[in-house]
Amino acid sequence: MRPLTYSRAADVEDAVALAATSPTSAFLAGGTTEVDLIRAGISRSDHLIDINDLPLTDVEERPDGGLHIGALARMSDIARTPSVVREFPAISRALLLGASEQLRNMASLGGNLRQRTRCAYLRDGVSPCNKREPGSGCSALEGLNRGHAILGTSEHCIATHPSDVAVALVAFDAVVQTVGPDGERAIAFDDFFLLPGETPEVEHPIAHGELIVGIDVPGAPIGRRSIYLKFRDRQSYEFALVSVAAAIEVDDGTVTGVRLALGGVGTKPWRARRAEAALVGAPAEEESFRRAAAAEFETAVVREHNAFKVEFARRALVRGLTASLRGGRP
Repeated sequence: MRPLTYSRAADVEDAVALAATSPTSAFLAGGTTEVDLIRAGISRSDHLIDINDLPLTDVEERPDGGLHIGALARMSDIARTPSVVREFPAISRALLLGASEQLRNMASLGGNLRQRTRCAYLRDGVSPCNKREPGSGCSALEGLNRGHAILGTSEHCIATHPSDVAVALVAFDAVVQTVGPDGERAIAFDDFFLLPGETPEVEHPIAHGELIVGIDVPGAPIGRRSIYLKFRDRQSYEFALVSVAAAIEVDDGTVTGVRLALGGVGTKPWRARRAEAALVGAPAEEESFRRAAAAEFETAVVREHNAFKVEFARRALVRGLTASLRGGRP
C-alpha cells in the first residue's frame, strides 16, 4: 500500500488550486470510483482532494423544463427528485438501475461520469491493456470478450463504458460544466467521452485539475415519454450487456422526433444517431423500428464472444421505442 496525502477543499477555486500542486492529485467525492482504482493499482493518484464541502449538490428545474444537476449530487437523491422523475423518467430509472442502494447513496454524478471501464483485463493488473499501459496491447481482442463493445471500437481497445445514467444523459444532449486552471468550460455530453482510436488511455478531453461542477440537461418535452431498459446476466446490480434509453414523438402516425442511446455495446455512451435519422418521418410502427435498429448496427465490429449483441441490441431498441410509444410502459 503506497502512502497517500489528503486535503479538504473549501470551495471550487481552492479545489482547483490544490489539484495544481501535484501531477498525481485526484478529486475525491463519494470515493466509489477513485478509491476502487487506487486499491486495484490502476490509479496512480497519491494526493486526494476531498470536495464534499463544495456547494454542488443541488438539482434544479429550469424554466424551460430542463435540469441543472450539481456534480456532487448523489445518485439516489437525483433519481427521486420530482422534476427528474416527471421530465426525464429515463434518467431517474437509469440511476436506480445503476447500482445498489448503498452505492447510490454515496456515488456522485460527477464521479459516475468519470468512472473507468469494468474490463477485467484493465483491472487484473497483469494482462496487456492499452488503457493501463499504452502500447502493451489489448487482451480482449482475442480473449474473453462477451461483455465488450461492438460499436466505436478500435484495434487498440474494445472496452465498454459502464455508466447507466450516461446513456440517458447523452440521449438528451446534456452538457458537462467544468472549472479548471484555464477557467470555465461547457462540454457537449457526446464530446465528453472519447472513442479509443489509437489512444484509449485518453478517455475525456478535460485537463488535470479540471473539476466537473455540474451537468445541464436542456428542456425537452419528449423526455416525459422516455424509458430506460437494462438487460444483464443477473438482475441484481450487474453491468449492462445491452441497455437503451428511448423516447419518441408521433403526429398522425408519423415519427416527428426521437431520442435513442445505447449502453453495453459502445466504447462510450452511444447516441444511436443512425437509428434516429432513419425513424424521423417514418411510420410509427414496429417495422420502422426494426429497420432503424438494423441501420444502427451496420458498422458493428463483432468478436468471437460478443456477436450476439447485434441482434440483442436491435431487439432492445425496438422494445424501447415500443414502450415509449405506449407512454413509457415497458
